[in-house]
Amino acid sequence: MSFPLLTATAALPAIGAIATAAVPAARRNAAKSLALFFSLATLALAVVVLVRFDPGGDRYQLTESHSWIKDFGVRYELGVDGIAVALIALTALLIPFIILAGWHDADPLETGSKRWRPTQGFFALILAVEAMVILSFEATDVFLFYIFFEAMLIPMYFLIGGFGDRAHEHGEETAATQRSYAAVKFLLYNLAGGLIMLAAVIGLYVVAGNFSLTEIAEARANGSLDMATDTERWLFLGFFFAFAVKAPLWPLHTWLPNAMQESTAPVAVLITAVVDKVGTFAMLRFCLQLFPEASKWATPAILVLALISIIYGALLAVGQRDIKRLVAYASISHFGFIILGIFAMTSQGQSGATLYMVNHGISTAALMLVAGFLISRRGSRLIADYGGVQKVAPVLAGTFLIGGLATLSLPGLAPFVSEFLVLVGTFARYPVIGIIATFGIVLAALYTLVLYQRTMTGPVKPEVSTMPDLRVRELVVVAPLIVLLILLGVYPKPVTDIVDPAVKHTLSDVQKKDPQPEVEAAK
Repeated sequence: MSFPLLTATAALPAIGAIATAAVPAARRNAAKSLALFFSLATLALAVVVLVRFDPGGDRYQLTESHSWIKDFGVRYELGVDGIAVALIALTALLIPFIILAGWHDADPLETGSKRWRPTQGFFALILAVEAMVILSFEATDVFLFYIFFEAMLIPMYFLIGGFGDRAHEHGEETAATQRSYAAVKFLLYNLAGGLIMLAAVIGLYVVAGNFSLTEIAEARANGSLDMATDTERWLFLGFFFAFAVKAPLWPLHTWLPNAMQESTAPVAVLITAVVDKVGTFAMLRFCLQLFPEASKWATPAILVLALISIIYGALLAVGQRDIKRLVAYASISHFGFIILGIFAMTSQGQSGATLYMVNHGISTAALMLVAGFLISRRGSRLIADYGGVQKVAPVLAGTFLIGGLATLSLPGLAPFVSEFLVLVGTFARYPVIGIIATFGIVLAALYTLVLYQRTMTGPVKPEVSTMPDLRVRELVVVAPLIVLLILLGVYPKPVTDIVDPAVKHTLSDVQKKDPQPEVEAAK
């Protein structure tokens, strides 16, 4: 029996979560170091998965399959395609930076505080989320995927509600109330989506007789499984609704700004750069592969919703006074681009969407983590409380600027390539939607540059005059992300080589080919 590499990649952070939680309360630093060790070990295994994966080989590789609940046809089935490999690598890469950035976020509060912050629990929950996200990317059994798709809500609920941002202008009691509201809203929205998906999962089993993604897709392709049109559409809507909540897609997005605002910066990165990617990934893996005809039927409506997300998220980001809410609405706009690329049904669009998932994770992590370092120094999330930071903390301001320029997809930085591919792929099939979507780029430049201008330039405000620049630990967090943004901006080929074959398989599932350019006949 070959070594179960995929199982090990997901099991290692799960073991790390248990080990970290078991560290005695008095040994907080040991718990932090242990969590960091397990995250780095998981990253090492993710690199092995990346090296072992052959982009020119079978669609699903490193597969594992074992009987689990035999009476209901549930199997423990794992396998990765190029898209899953890229997102597993992204997740494993970001978690060590998240842990380092949140090194002091769960330290005990000042004497007299009514809140107790279990340090071990904070880092254990982060590792638990990592394990569940990786398993979600690996699962090729629909029921197995559903379990971890829903289970990750539990540790995320406690991370949002129990370890919120200390920077709050209305005092600790009000802050605790708002954290609880944000955590409950996050949980209810995602649970509602999950319950609807559960009904669709059961319906799929009734129709197909099993939960195996590969078997159902193969049966659909060879004609041995013929779903009625209405049945397929209802099942598609059940799956898509849950993924749209997680993504998040307008109008199911409203939980995200509250969750990111009330979370610590590392947890905010965990939400939008890691957890939310499961939603867009699942659209590619499950919606398009299991329900190809329904996917094509729903495409016009989904494209309109994605377009609204792009413009609406960007417009609301322009008007935000809170730094974290601005990044949250910017992410809603970016997820609109990702979903637009997926349902444009072109190879450029879907390759761009997958690349966008990776690049958005890196760029949002860079911007939000630097913003978190800024907020921890001043003790405020409000943009108006800053000014002139670049004169007292030039390195902090410089990294903040690079993260912001990546967010607006400046040429030469990683998100530009993915956004360009999405727009080219969309324009090839839906030119009007592609043209309107480009206005999101203009708005992105507006909210990013205005944010930088108001916080970093101008006269130095007295409250920031003694602000220290980035420390060594913070530089270790930010510098690799900046380097990756530049490298993938000028040379994205290593990622596109991995994801392009998987994109071709997905287009084959929905029986779509790239539209041919119209060329006038030579006179």
